[in-house]
Amino acid sequence: MLNHLLSGDLPRSRALSATLLLILLGLALAPFLTSGARPLNTAATICVYIVLVASYDLLLGYTGIVSFAHTMFFGIGAYGVGLGLSSGDPTWGAAFAGLLLALLLTLVLALVVGLFALRVRAIFYAMITLAVASSFSVLASQLSDLTGGEDGKTFMVPELLTPGFRLVESELFGRAIDGKLITYYIVFGGCLLLFLFLLRLVNSPFGRVLQAIRENEFRAEALGYRTVLYRIWANVLAALVAALAGALMALWLRYVGPKTMLGFEVMTDILLIVVIGGMGTMYGAVVGATLFIIAQNYLKSLMAEGSAALEGVPLLAQALHPDRWMLWLGVLFVLSIYFFPVGIVGKLRLRKVTARSAGN
Repeated sequence: MLNHLLSGDLPRSRALSATLLLILLGLALAPFLTSGARPLNTAATICVYIVLVASYDLLLGYTGIVSFAHTMFFGIGAYGVGLGLSSGDPTWGAAFAGLLLALLLTLVLALVVGLFALRVRAIFYAMITLAVASSFSVLASQLSDLTGGEDGKTFMVPELLTPGFRLVESELFGRAIDGKLITYYIVFGGCLLLFLFLLRLVNSPFGRVLQAIRENEFRAEALGYRTVLYRIWANVLAALVAALAGALMALWLRYVGPKTMLGFEVMTDILLIVVIGGMGTMYGAVVGATLFIIAQNYLKSLMAEGSAALEGVPLLAQALHPDRWMLWLGVLFVLSIYFFPVGIVGKLRLRKVTARSAGN
């Protein structure tokens, strides 16, 4: 049953299995294990970024395509839901209509970019996607009447998802069954289904061809595979999943803005998470996104506590000043690359293979 659910792609490492199980249980039970808005917001962000990074790894890790347009598709999905709900009454019909239009636009743009750009060399394709994504971000900022410009736009959600809604009056394990809880489990459930879809995709015959293209495109062509067509479809599928992740993010935040959804910072975060977790493995997105988002949200607070505790040692207190949290985040990234050159998941799986070979 588990083997079928994971499409035959088992973790193949006890440490990795325990880590993934811990992350799954932590995200599934986050509303009941934590209190306050910040931990729940962190958990929801982790869910969305797992899917966003996994969809990008379909391009980079499995197909060998370097694209900087992934945040554009993420933003299109977010803006589709946001504009749909802000254009009139916040109904489910408006949300799905906005999402459908966003998915259609994503499909068209992914096809156009793929058809015109995937025939060129990798570096030129990366530059083309960067130009297209930057243009789209500027466009979203300039169309202030529609998108809210640089300030973005907040919107109402269907009544079922509002914080004031109560599904039942009684509480469950000390937690009110309100709209915020329902929204979280929509995000969690949607991200889980999308991740399982990607896991099935990369372990299907289609996914095997993508990996063959990554390893040797000329040999894949010699075997009769139309590699350009496969690369285009990989680009389209990754873009559609990214758009759905953006829609879930917008639904959670009840806000869309160019910096949050379309900023190049989001793209750099995706690249960092892929490298930390490990390219060419869906589980790398799970581990990498969890570690990165937790560090991004809590490293500054931990440093503030450490700096206060070391007031008697001025040099260390200054080194751990909260304003330097980005520096230490960079240090942690460098250390992760040094100790896990193939990513955390790649290292754990490699250790298992090495141990098995030594035993034989």
